[in-house]
Formats: sequence, structure tokens, C-alpha cells
Amino acid sequence: MPSEFGLFVSTDVSKCSGCKACEMACFQSHNVKRNNVGKTVGTISVPVTPKLYVTVIETASMPVQCKHCENSPCKAVCKQNAIRKVGAQVVVDENKCIGCKDCLVACPFGAITLLPFYACGKQVTQADSGDGKVAASKCDLCFEDPAGPACIRVCPNEALHLTDVNEERKQKNIAAAEALAVINAGSPERRLL
Repeated sequence: MPSEFGLFVSTDVSKCSGCKACEMACFQSHNVKRNNVGKTVGTISVPVTPKLYVTVIETASMPVQCKHCENSPCKAVCKQNAIRKVGAQVVVDENKCIGCKDCLVACPFGAITLLPFYACGKQVTQADSGDGKVAASKCDLCFEDPAGPACIRVCPNEALHLTDVNEERKQKNIAAAEALAVINAGSPERRLL
């Protein structure tokens, strides 16, 4: 049964070292087909533009990624219908995006950015102006990759995890019921049921 809530990548900030391996894996994963990016530096002919960014502050570091909100404020404000749901994932169709920035403002996590859009190793140009096209970019949980998010697979510290909120809630319900059963079993006068 599909989760009633969307999946997202969560970070254990106590394990994140800020190494940015997730950024590189994200970029490589999304550009193999579109820009023929391989696994070595010599195969990269476009700017490195991951769909997540590691944010480092004095006390912690972590990648900032889309939470695939159920109400999807970014999708709600997109007048071009460039943002859509694919299953529980919220994805951007860069071909439809006009770079209006409405989704950047709507995102409560700051997980969307505007980046130059490259295809076949060249920046796509705007038909009307000839200028380089920019498009909204955000984590899409590597929705086209059957192996799932590349960032999780490469994290050397295992700081990233795919979180299923419905499963987390179910496990917390079970733990609460078990704790209550132990309390009730140990003290007849404290029976709560």
C-alpha cells in the first residue's frame, strides 16, 4: 500500500561532515543521459548543478533538499504547470519552466533554486530572446532511477536516509503501545486501559 505521506531524504546532522559527496552524486545521476556526464572529471562539460546543496554553518552541515510536501506550495503557485506530482514525488519539468521564481518564494525550506538549463552539453536558449534558459531545480528523489536517491547511496557517513513518514508514525504507535503494555502489566493499580 502506498504511503499516505510523501517520502523525503532526512539528514542525521551529527553524522554529516559536509563532504559534498551527495552533491556530486546528485549532479552525476541527473546528467548521465541529458549531458553524457560520466564518472570522471574529464567527462564534465557543463556546470556542476546538483538538485541539493550542502549548507555548512558553524555548528552543523547538511544538504538542504525538497521535502516533497503533501500540499506542495511550489506546485500550487506554478502557473506553467512545470511542477507536478509523480507518485508521491514533486518534480520539475525544466522544459516547461520559464524561470519566474514563484516556486522559489513559495518553498518553505529554500530547497528550490534557479539554474542554467543544459541539454546535450549546451545551454538551452530562450526561443524569444536567444538568452540562456534558466529553470527551477530541486530534489526529485532520483524518481527515474530504480535504485533510488543517489545521495543516500554515496554518503560515506550514512547520514542520509529515505524517510517514510507513515512508516515512522506506525513504528512510534507500536512503541507507545508496547510501553503502555509494560506499564499496565507491572502495576495493577495503574491500569490505564
